[in-house]
Parts: sequence; structure tokens; C-alpha cells
Amino acid sequence: MSSKYVTLYSDIVSKIENGSYLTNSKLPSESCLMEQYEMSRDTVRKALHVLEQNGYILKIKGKGSFVMDFSKFDFPVSGLTSFKELAGKLNLRTNTFVQTLELVPSNSFLKKQLDLTGDEMVWKVVRTREIEGKKIILDKDYFNNTYIPFLTKESCQDSIYKHIEEEIGLQIGFANKEITVEPCSEEDRRMLDLENYNMVAVVKSTVHLQDGSLFQYSESRHRPDKFKFTDFARRIQLN
Repeated sequence: MSSKYVTLYSDIVSKIENGSYLTNSKLPSESCLMEQYEMSRDTVRKALHVLEQNGYILKIKGKGSFVMDFSKFDFPVSGLTSFKELAGKLNLRTNTFVQTLELVPSNSFLKKQLDLTGDEMVWKVVRTREIEGKKIILDKDYFNNTYIPFLTKESCQDSIYKHIEEEIGLQIGFANKEITVEPCSEEDRRMLDLENYNMVAVVKSTVHLQDGSLFQYSESRHRPDKFKFTDFARRIQLN
């Protein structure tokens, strides 16, 4: 990775975050950046490309590069926090729209994700999450019907975890999570306000009860400019 490219990228990010470049303002042209930083056009273009990929700018053909709203919502990776709990903590204006709620037969994919061996039925729940007037999360959840015997549209709009813990009486324990960046699917484009983004951040989780029972597989697809995934790490000395 070119050190010159990293230098330019980091400097522009710093100027965006400290307010030197304001939201919706136009960045200096490629030629100006080349002259200012004494860099080649290829180096400048590479830096601008990664700035766009990371949600800092939007490049419009024939017009230039414009600063995006870089404010992002902290999304904890290590915890098991429901969307309702997160929205309340961050004091966000949100809506949840239930697109699908149905009991479906488990196919080979769901059998693998939920460690099913027979003909178990699975609750399929698809929800779009609107934050501050923009639909920016698509949640696709699958629950083993053995543990979750009933779901209602009301509980899906409110909080499924609240329903599981308070109405069914189960205790949610832990999850394994995988975070990737993937090209937008047609479903993403249809259900989310993606604007000009062609990638989504995807969090795939398998969730267990406190006794270790695997009861949920979820795939949460996020517009990349609105989230930063956070965690706390402690160094452990290995013998």
C-alpha cells in the first residue's frame, strides 16, 4: 500500500472530521490535490476511491468529489443488544417495518446455520429499520420453532428479544458474529435507501440460549456510511 496514498487519505479524513471540509462541500479537484500534495494522479485517485468506499465522500462524474455526512452510529460488536435497546441508548428517531413474518420449512442452508437435523420449522422475519427518516438496515432473522413457538407482528415491530425473555421465558446467552462487506443485492436496493452506495456491511450471527442451545441465525445488512462497529479489546499475555 502506497505511503503517499495513505498520507493523502488520512489528511483528508482528518480535515473532514475536524470540520475543515464541511458536509456537502466540494473537495479540491484532482489537479489541485496533485499540486498541493505533490502526488501523481494515480495516487490521488486511489485515495479518493478509498475515501468513497469508506463513506467519506461521494464522487459524481463530471462534477467532482463531495463530502458526505460522516456521522455514524456506534454498533457494538461484542454485545447482544436489540435494535430497540440501541436506538433508546442513542436517542434516535426510529421505525421498524415488518416485511415478512412466516413459518417456513428448514432448507439445507438453514439446517446448517441452525444445526438442524430433522424437519424442524423456522420462523422467518424480515424487517427494515429506519433511522432519522432513512431505511438503512435490513434485518433477516431465522428462529428455530422448537424454542420460539410463536411470534407476532407486534413483537417483531417492538423487540423479539423482549418477547423471548419476558413472554416465552428463555434466557439469551451468547452469539458468534462475522462481519463482512458485500455488494448490494437486489433485495437491498429494493428495501433500503442506499442512495449511491453499492456495498453493504453485513453482520451474520448465530445466537445461543444460556444453556448453549442454538436458536437464531441472523443477517443484518447496513448501509456502510451510517455505522461504525465498535468493540473493547484487552491484551492477554500468552505463556
